[in-house]
Amino acid sequence: MDDDLVRAYALEAQKAMEEEANRRIAEQTDADEEERLRNMRVKDVVGTEHIVPVLLSRLGPVRAALDGHGGGIAVSMWNHEELGYEFVLDLTGACLSCGAAPGTLEGVRDDLENDSEISTIRFSSSLLDTFDELGREFILAHGNVEFVDVPSGN
Repeated sequence: MDDDLVRAYALEAQKAMEEEANRRIAEQTDADEEERLRNMRVKDVVGTEHIVPVLLSRLGPVRAALDGHGGGIAVSMWNHEELGYEFVLDLTGACLSCGAAPGTLEGVRDDLENDSEISTIRFSSSLLDTFDELGREFILAHGNVEFVDVPSGN
């Protein structure tokens, strides 16, 4: 009984958070432009200045956190693999060294890996340099994402 009540409250809270996130995204974006971007194929914009807006358009509730806190994403590297595109991303703006970064990184990864054209999302290890020692330990322990080195010049 207690587990059922906890589960019911958790689902209700999740629904409320998603509704609020969707409301915030709608307030901050142009719905027609977002739809146009979502309908663009990743393969048609990879390697161009359009890739970040196309990737952002594929994010769910984590988009509200990025937009609302003055942050964003940047593509550090990409490869086309047999199963789809592999991206190495960085956070930008106010998202750097934020205490919520582990959840943000995981949300970005989960949303983008749900796209049929994207196989893998990883993050640049240089992102870890924006955190103090305690922050790095926290994000490595709780971030549930993979960090990789990006060769200079990419």
